[in-house]
Amino acid sequence: MASSLSKKDIEEIKPYVDKTVQKFLGFSEPSLVTAALNCLTSGYDKRKTSNKLASLLDEKKATRLTERIFELAEELKSAQRASRKRHHESEPKQEDREVSKKARMKPNMEPEIPERCYGLFQIKEMMANAQKMIEERKRALNALRADETPPVRSFMFRNDDAVPIRPALYGLPPTTIPSLMQRGDTDKARKIAQLQAQIQSKLSTGMLNLPPIRPVVQDKPTPLILDDEGRTVDITGKEVQLTHVVPTLKANIRAKKREEFRQQLQERVVEDLSETHFFDSRIGMKSAVRNKRALRFHEPGKFQQLADRMRMKAQLEKLQNEISQIARRTGITSATKLALIAPKAEHREEEIPDVEWWDSVILTEESYIVENGKTLLKESAITNLVEHPIQLRPPTDPLKPVYMPVFLTKKERKKLRRQNRREAWKEEQEKIRLGLEPPPEPKAGFSLISNLMRVLGTEAVQDPTKIEAHVREQMAKRQKAHEEANAARRLTADQRREKKVRKLKEDTTLGVSVSVYRVKELSNASKKFRVETNAKQLFLTGCVVLFKDCNVVVVEGGTKQQKKYRRLMLNRIKWEEDTVKHSDGNESPNKCVLVWEGTVKQRSFGDMKFKVCPTEKLAREHFKKHSVEQYWDLAYSGAVLEATDDV
Repeated sequence: MASSLSKKDIEEIKPYVDKTVQKFLGFSEPSLVTAALNCLTSGYDKRKTSNKLASLLDEKKATRLTERIFELAEELKSAQRASRKRHHESEPKQEDREVSKKARMKPNMEPEIPERCYGLFQIKEMMANAQKMIEERKRALNALRADETPPVRSFMFRNDDAVPIRPALYGLPPTTIPSLMQRGDTDKARKIAQLQAQIQSKLSTGMLNLPPIRPVVQDKPTPLILDDEGRTVDITGKEVQLTHVVPTLKANIRAKKREEFRQQLQERVVEDLSETHFFDSRIGMKSAVRNKRALRFHEPGKFQQLADRMRMKAQLEKLQNEISQIARRTGITSATKLALIAPKAEHREEEIPDVEWWDSVILTEESYIVENGKTLLKESAITNLVEHPIQLRPPTDPLKPVYMPVFLTKKERKKLRRQNRREAWKEEQEKIRLGLEPPPEPKAGFSLISNLMRVLGTEAVQDPTKIEAHVREQMAKRQKAHEEANAARRLTADQRREKKVRKLKEDTTLGVSVSVYRVKELSNASKKFRVETNAKQLFLTGCVVLFKDCNVVVVEGGTKQQKKYRRLMLNRIKWEEDTVKHSDGNESPNKCVLVWEGTVKQRSFGDMKFKVCPTEKLAREHFKKHSVEQYWDLAYSGAVLEATDDV
């Protein structure tokens, strides 16, 4: 489409383009709609439009969207052409307009027929059609008189502009049949009656293909008819009072519409709710009119009793508060809470043995039988020797003795280096003397150029340039060898990573160091991230249990790892920045406390994870599942005592 669209066309097609873009993309995109409308305004073809939209969309999507937009534009153009054609066909001819003008100029003649009535040519055509039907009827009557039964013919006049006239002329007037009866033509009268009945039945059932009556489309306003005095009259010449439209405020228009809407709501028929599935007949409907209620008198003293009850309730609450405060001061509350932390151990009643196991070795019988006030003992089993048990090696002690490394002084390190270099030089000289290695070339540098005569002898006098090139070559060779040695010693990226991990990780086969921390509030996402991330970076294991006013952090690892993590928890993280709000409304700064640290035989947890426990019982069960419930008892008891001290 090379031709551009006008502004009016663009305004008409804009909502359709917006809907097309929204349907194509799944969401509205005003920038894409604006770009497409600009392309249509500028008269771009499909290729240019696709290139323009490709800057905002994928190339394939831009091509498909361009096709749809151009289809919309073509439909708009075709609709406009069709509307112009219909408008052109519906316009009256020039002659009709001239006739209507002449009719208005004649005062004594009938007033002009408005455009919604039929034109002069249409009336002539209707009259011609009526005359044709009369001729057909006469032919039918003549055929009946000749004793011939004519076939029923279906008349169809395809004239869209003419008004279809119902062919009632087929039926004979009622005066015709008696005249025929008087003549004695009873058979002809009967046939005419049958023919008339058939025509009427076909007309009633729509068998005759009559053209439908088209409503006349009024494209133009009704022309104004004025009389000699300048008054507005209708077709019959009566005076017409025109309604004058007066501008009004929008507020008045809204009020009028609101009133009409209320009237429509009042006129609506109330639905029968009993037929709906959600109607409950057990619930009583409130009546529109309020029923009268009788007076109800209260018994004397009723409100005094209510007041006494309220006073007693207030005194009881005050007494309970005083008792709880005294219990907090004396420590009864904290002792009760501490007693509830660790559940009571179930004591099972065991059978009392007759003889203890350590006495069974020296007793003659398995009972303490006394004869003459003495117990029967095995005298041979009792000696004057003392048995010392064999001492077992502690599981945490290393198999090999560990010696503390000794750090030498600077003077001692220099001396040791000098001795090592001397031994290496002697070994190299011995290999040269035995012929195992070639002797090294004389070392020459720019510092020795002044001594070339002494080092190289006559060669320096014969060709000094050659000697200088030789010296530079040796220097480059030594530099290259030095760099290659450094590159060989340099660690790769994987080796450096392994070295860092090796320095962080520690051997925990002989024992695992454990630290338990208690934090008042651990809801800050930044601090939670630091607690978890640093534990993973230091290769520590453990868990974090989140409970109100008592958040427990347990970490397991080596001593060096624990030292770095302890510095993070107690110094680096600023816990005081956050405040903790208590149940009584007071606020206090947050803090972290090291509850316990020590060494255990093996790890109890895996990777660092967070566990939210809404109740104290669930928190203790989580630690009990890992067989370390004592960690929770220590941390929670400290939190209870701290809360008691604050009160």
